[in-house]
Amino acid sequence: MIGIYIIGIAFMLISMGVSARLKSKFKEYSQTPLSSGLSGREVAEMMLHDNGITDVKVMSVAGRLTDHYNPSDKTVNLSEYVYEARSAAAAAVAAHECGHAVQHAKAYAFLKFRSAMVPALSIASRYMQWIILIGILMIQATPVPLAIGVALFGLTTLFSFVTLPVEFDASKRALAWIDQRGIVTKQEHGMAKDALKWAALTYVVAALGSLATLLYY
Repeated sequence: MIGIYIIGIAFMLISMGVSARLKSKFKEYSQTPLSSGLSGREVAEMMLHDNGITDVKVMSVAGRLTDHYNPSDKTVNLSEYVYEARSAAAAAVAAHECGHAVQHAKAYAFLKFRSAMVPALSIASRYMQWIILIGILMIQATPVPLAIGVALFGLTTLFSFVTLPVEFDASKRALAWIDQRGIVTKQEHGMAKDALKWAALTYVVAALGSLATLLYY
């Protein structure tokens, strides 16, 4: 069991480092006014319009880095630090979340697959830790409970890796659009790309941490 704690602590520290770096980059790039003068909300609305998406609303939500796209009610939810902000960081985040809306509208395969996994994942996340614990305690008698628990954990690991192409593709769409539309200058494009890179790395670390734990089990 010591091994699992070592893995957990190692990836927790890596995750904390990446998260701190992301917050630092976002804060830095938020202090540079966007030359086009557009707010995060305006960037999001323009990107949706340019992609012919008329049934998605742009909303403001509380918190920092709480931005997300909700496919169930078709809303692009921008944090209060992005919604009215006029910076390279805000433009990058707003366009990225709209990238998910574009994926939804175009039936992007990995997004469809990830969405289809959500019901099973919610069940797996609720019970797998208890099943794994029971499996470890009963390992001398039978390996079945532990095998079931590891299988459920494998599902969560698969979900983590399916999330990666979804996030990378949304960023790719966002960067291409803000560049083509003239939303950012060359310097601001570099800032936007760097901010989205560190955001993506949080998903990479989570996926690798999940895989390392799965391989240990």
